[in-house]
Amino acid sequence: MTTKVVILCGGMGTRLKEETEYRPKPMVQIGGRPILWHIMNIFASHGLKEFVLCLGYKGEMIKEYFQNFGIHNNDFTIKMSHPQDITYHSDNTIDWTITLADTGAASLKGARLKKIEKYIDDDIFLTSYGDSLGNIDVSSLIDFHKRHGKIATITGINPTSRFGEIKFKGDKVISFREKPKSLKTLVNGGFMVFRKEIFNYLTDADTCDLEYGPLEKLARDGQLMIFKHEGFWACMDTIRDMEYLNELWNSNNAGWVLH
Repeated sequence: MTTKVVILCGGMGTRLKEETEYRPKPMVQIGGRPILWHIMNIFASHGLKEFVLCLGYKGEMIKEYFQNFGIHNNDFTIKMSHPQDITYHSDNTIDWTITLADTGAASLKGARLKKIEKYIDDDIFLTSYGDSLGNIDVSSLIDFHKRHGKIATITGINPTSRFGEIKFKGDKVISFREKPKSLKTLVNGGFMVFRKEIFNYLTDADTCDLEYGPLEKLARDGQLMIFKHEGFWACMDTIRDMEYLNELWNSNNAGWVLH
């Protein structure tokens, strides 16, 4: 049995509506390829090449992309008399196995996971959001999860504030730090590992969330552990985030790419 990676691709991405009006958020591009491809490549670099994509909003665009991946990513010659006869002139193929599952347009994350339960064979599987990137040591994450033996592991990241931090006395600014990291707070950065028992905490009702309810109950039951990640992490939540990630890529400074 193979450890699979489940990626949540179904949300509407309303805070990125400049892009998501036309495409699902995981298909928004960084460096000419969807952020979803970048996320999958993080896992593939650790030998995890079997994926389950939980589709929802505009999921047909994700289906079309992977069905025609060769056409999207290679130069090719096609004989119009036999349109199925295609010759590719570059080698941008990938040896991934991808299950594309329609989990509903309005489902919350927990419901999406429950609806793909039938595709999970191994005792553990990984789950990631469809908008987060990081140089996560996925192999160490899995080892950590296996060692502690609990049902769930989340990756805790130290978020950078979206705003500058001002210290002041009266009306006088004493110090200013642009977008400092919070020293006390860790947040769930995605990149989660679950044992199959997680499905006992979920339902296929569209209103079943993951963070609100299931993860809270796992914590109360002593079944939730945290893998602390101190390296690069970023999410693409707004148009500014998208521009930032593209700037990193274009300047050969993409912190999520393993060299």
